[in-house]
Amino acid sequence: MPFIDYYQILGVDKTADDKAIKNAYRKLARKYHPDLNPNDKEAEKKFQQLNEANEVLSDPEKRKKYDQYGENWQHSEEFERARQSRSARSSQQEQWYGGGGGDQFSDFFESMFGSGSGFGGGRQARFRGQDYQAEVTLTLQQAYETHKRTLTVNGRNIRITIPAGIENGQTIKIAGHGGPGSNGGPSGDLFITFQILNDEKIRRSGKDLHIKADLDLYTAVLGGELILETLSGKVKLPVKPETQNGSVVRLKGKGFPVYKKEGEFGDLYVTFDVKIPTNLTERQRELFLELFKS
Repeated sequence: MPFIDYYQILGVDKTADDKAIKNAYRKLARKYHPDLNPNDKEAEKKFQQLNEANEVLSDPEKRKKYDQYGENWQHSEEFERARQSRSARSSQQEQWYGGGGGDQFSDFFESMFGSGSGFGGGRQARFRGQDYQAEVTLTLQQAYETHKRTLTVNGRNIRITIPAGIENGQTIKIAGHGGPGSNGGPSGDLFITFQILNDEKIRRSGKDLHIKADLDLYTAVLGGELILETLSGKVKLPVKPETQNGSVVRLKGKGFPVYKKEGEFGDLYVTFDVKIPTNLTERQRELFLELFKS
């Protein structure tokens, strides 16, 4: 459900004080009150929006939460205690404007603050449970493979499946595995953020992998074969004669698995690092000298 801008509904700035909010609400409530707009569905809808906006912005606790989380309201922590009784000011507003459908609230309001507006009175508010946050650290090898893991969150063990190809910093939601709701309200959700450790030999770039391969001078000049250790196991890589230092070859489909796309992989890029031989014998020096002069 979309985020609702309550400041825009009341036509006030985010820095507006309580008096400005109260005056804006009263002015617009008079204009759109159902008694003054009989059988006008648009006016009724506007009046309900005004009541909802005033319900939040005139309550310091709700306004603080609304301002803090804004468009990220879905990840906010839910209230842990029941809502206090409506203030005397709210009761006065109820008497002043006579309700007029103000007890109907949007899905956005219900999800953020729980059910029950307080205008109708007598209803016990339902509260959605608190969302939980967890962090899981994986090696690159673990992120390469789909596997199961058991997490302990707030004293409760939760078994989850981690899909191959998870990104560093990616957050997934496990619905209904947060805190329990109050008064019959729904449970919160569990949000898990993944941290992928850097690998010393293999660098990941999205779905592609990059690796450096040491190559001796003789194989670089004459050609040959190289055995690489990759995340999927050992790979036999042919080396062309006269391979230059820093040259790159691509192994198609040998990269990282694509998240939630079975059988789809990126590519593996191998950069050759030609090693110059050291501690040469006299005969080896002579041979290199012959090559140099030829």
